Amino acid sequence: MSKRDLYPMCAKCTKRICDMHNRLGTEPPRIEEAPPFCPMRLKPDVIKKAVAEYEREDVRELARVGSLQEAACYEWILTGIKGRMGIRTKIPRVEEVIQFARKMGYHKLGIAFCVGVEEEARILDRMLENHGFQVVSVCCKAGQFDKEIIGIKREETIGGPKGKLYYESMCSPVTQAEILNSEKVDFAIMLGLCVGHDTLFIRYCKAPMTVLAVKDRVFGHNPLAALYLSHSYYSRLALKPKE
Repeated sequence: MSKRDLYPMCAKCTKRICDMHNRLGTEPPRIEEAPPFCPMRLKPDVIKKAVAEYEREDVRELARVGSLQEAACYEWILTGIKGRMGIRTKIPRVEEVIQFARKMGYHKLGIAFCVGVEEEARILDRMLENHGFQVVSVCCKAGQFDKEIIGIKREETIGGPKGKLYYESMCSPVTQAEILNSEKVDFAIMLGLCVGHDTLFIRYCKAPMTVLAVKDRVFGHNPLAALYLSHSYYSRLALKPKE
């Protein structure tokens, strides 16, 4: 394969010369040691342009605090094995969100959630308020729009064949984003939005944002479970579909 036909494929890399946190020494490996599909070899100009963005004060501060928060999620402890030190994790993601928001000086937080996780949204709302934040929350059905306005037929709704008998509101992530925009929240938290709906929310939300959880109806909102089970119960997902 010629260089012209190559494209970044980091998921296939086994050398990972870009990851230095577990290597000794102060000098990084030479770029030539990277596989030919490494973006550092294929896209140096793009990377140079991207790094220049960190010269912007707001971008640099988000990156700086994000790195501080990353480090705060680990701690070094004595392992009991010949007095050796080892590293372990200590902070769940929701606590990480709280700590990051506090480090950034955010006060007004927004939650965009799916009605399918409304109980989780109540818990999160209370948790954030107890930590001193003002919380604006918007559910996915806000606006009460009929799905027909986006071209969904009654039989194409969740109700299926019975869809003609019931009214079914559409999820409106654009509405959620615009409501949080109108409230000028400092930081938005996405909770359990569906695939596609989350895409629209990200597109329209003007505030810095993070994802606390994504929608996975089968695995209790832990979509990586399907990857962990791809060698057993969900092996069909790892196979090429039959034509």
